[in-house]
Amino acid sequence: MQSAISKATLGRLPTYLRYLENISSEHISAPAIARALGLGEVLVRKDLSLVCGKGKPKTGYATDALKASLRTALGVNNVTPAVLVGAGKLGTALMDYRGFRDYGMEIIAAFDKDAEKSRIASGKPVYSMDQLRRFCQMQDVKIGIITVPANAAQSVCDQLIASGIEAVWNFSPVTLKIPQGIALQNENLALSLAHLHSMQID
Repeated sequence: MQSAISKATLGRLPTYLRYLENISSEHISAPAIARALGLGEVLVRKDLSLVCGKGKPKTGYATDALKASLRTALGVNNVTPAVLVGAGKLGTALMDYRGFRDYGMEIIAAFDKDAEKSRIASGKPVYSMDQLRRFCQMQDVKIGIITVPANAAQSVCDQLIASGIEAVWNFSPVTLKIPQGIALQNENLALSLAHLHSMQID
């Protein structure tokens, strides 16, 4: 079922889950969720039908069962280890964030070209780049996060893939070249900021 879920729908599932985590009712309807989140009822029904089918007439969805279905769709029942490359300000901020584990990922270590000696940042070990491949293979790490300058991003990406990484989360402002079979998610912070500025202009 999860393969049929679009990227747009997957982007909304965490919002549904956060909302359901904060309600106490045993049942919840699609219209109630739509009103609470400011979304269209048809959209909510379509999203939830892809995750757990249709709700029952009058009662809607059993809240606990719906939460479980959302967690399964998001892959949060099993926590996947991740590594981060680039332990600067942005990288450290991401390591500080504790919410990733709620959505199935945990940063277990970071790597940096300036880490001549092992050190600790945000409670996580930071190693030199020459230890990346061995660490990823020993820990069976499948997710790599890139927070290095643009001119270093492709090289880091290549090293992550050579280390067995299957999914790359890229925060560097550059278009990466990756082989088929590797998942890539780009986060262009400058583009997002430009979008916000454009929304302020009438």
